Amino acid sequence: MAKNENKTTETEASVDDFLNSVADEKKRADSFEVKAMMERLTGMPAKMWGPAIIGFGSYHYKYDSGREGDFLKVGFSPRAQNLTLYIMPGFGRYEELMEKLGKYKTGKSCLYLKKLEDVDKAVLEELIHESYTYMSDKYD
Repeated sequence: MAKNENKTTETEASVDDFLNSVADEKKRADSFEVKAMMERLTGMPAKMWGPAIIGFGSYHYKYDSGREGDFLKVGFSPRAQNLTLYIMPGFGRYEELMEKLGKYKTGKSCLYLKKLEDVDKAVLEELIHESYTYMSDKYD
């Protein structure tokens, strides 16, 4: 792998096989629910990105440094501690939604949920939809 290549790339691995391997029953059920939600909201099929991320749609990026690649527009991963949703534009543009969302933590582009019932699903759907639309408008 070249030095500047993205390690997280789309694969042909089975999303359902991966999700069925999630040991925690609640996290597995939440993951299938998020998968269905993201498929419905994006109109895109779920694809594995690397060994543990499920992504929907993709975009091509190119940095001033010359590094470029493809990455998912929106996605999630059932991590050990949290269900992690990837909201690629970050959260600054979604302050109103974040105030109504419920119980969560964030990183730069990561939304960490302990369980899906901790958040308002309608608000979560709006956040996913807005994020996906933003990425599609910006990169398509």
